[in-house]
Amino acid sequence: MSSISNVDQVLAEMRRLTAAAQSSPVETGAVQNGSRTEFADLMKQSINQVNDTQQAASKLSSAFSAGDPNVDVTEVMIALQKAGVAFQAMTEVRNRLVSAYKDIMSMSI
Repeated sequence: MSSISNVDQVLAEMRRLTAAAQSSPVETGAVQNGSRTEFADLMKQSINQVNDTQQAASKLSSAFSAGDPNVDVTEVMIALQKAGVAFQAMTEVRNRLVSAYKDIMSMSI
C-alpha cells in the first residue's frame, strides 16, 4: 500500500514542477520576501534534492538486500527509478547549460 502512496507523491511532485515551469518566476518563488533567489542557489538546491533521492533509494536497496521485512520490493524499485529519472533530468539541465554557455562564449561582441 505504501508503494501506491509513493507513486501518488511522485505524480503530485511532477504536477507541481510542471505547474511551476509553466508559471512566471514570481509565482514559482524566484522572488522571496522581496529578495531575489540566485540561480546558483536554485541549482544547489536541485542537486541536493537529487542527491537525497539517490541516497534514500540506496538505503532502501541496502535494507531490502539485508532482508528487512519492512521494505517491499516495489518501494525499492520505485525509489530507484525515481532517483534515476531525477539524475537524468539533472544531467540534461547541465548539458543544456553547458551548451548555452558555449553559445554565449562564441558570440562576437
